[in-house]
Amino acid sequence: MSMLDRNNVQVHGSHGPVLLYGHGFGCNQNMWSRVTPAFAQTHRQVLFDYVGSGKSDPAAFNEERYARLDGYAQDLLDVCDALDLRSGVTFVGHSVSCSIGILASIARPELFERMVLVGPSPCFLNDPPDYQGGFEREDLEGLLALMDQNYMGWANYLAPVVAGEPAEGEVATELSDSFCSTDPRMARTFARTTFFADNRADLAKVTVPSLVLQHRRDNLAPLGVGAYMHEHLRGSRLEVLDVVGHCAHMSNPELVVQAMKTFLA
Repeated sequence: MSMLDRNNVQVHGSHGPVLLYGHGFGCNQNMWSRVTPAFAQTHRQVLFDYVGSGKSDPAAFNEERYARLDGYAQDLLDVCDALDLRSGVTFVGHSVSCSIGILASIARPELFERMVLVGPSPCFLNDPPDYQGGFEREDLEGLLALMDQNYMGWANYLAPVVAGEPAEGEVATELSDSFCSTDPRMARTFARTTFFADNRADLAKVTVPSLVLQHRRDNLAPLGVGAYMHEHLRGSRLEVLDVVGHCAHMSNPELVVQAMKTFLA
């Protein structure tokens, strides 16, 4: 099976600079559908699903590889190689994909021109007194335990927390559907990898300019996290979006599009 099939790669447009989109945990490439139309005439847009997510090939899932964010970063680089992308790529990532993109940019800085990071968090765990990621370890262990005991219940609980809206809201419903359609074993591996990763030390190694888009009221990444990212990423720009929830590209796509257009210009 080719890499393009393995990661369900979709390319829209045949000319212009490349925008490469990476989705968050429990999500898939469809989450970018409210953003991509704005760049249809100007960019070549590449979307894909990490192995274990969306319509990727489940047979390609390897527990050991995907127990570290480097495994997902390799997916991203594999997609670029399969499309013969060598330089000039703008990576647009959401949530944990921001850390994945950061790792890919450190491994292959010549490939990326810049990065747009939507709701990034280099570490979801609190590390007092200097860093507040938003969660205590026991909170996250409890969340993973709930995944094991009642996967559907976990999905229905987490979706509105991430969306920052009631369970019947449009974004919460879409997230819940996506969580529920993901293989529980693969989702659990990605969850543990996501929530217990600590990529703070990697920020200083990034040489690619980046735009940090922080949500004003975000249950997963508090305001201070965006400031931390901006402080530790050289050549970064921070924009706080007046958004409730963790998914501005879904709930307030016009704000993300406007910020991207300004940054890309």
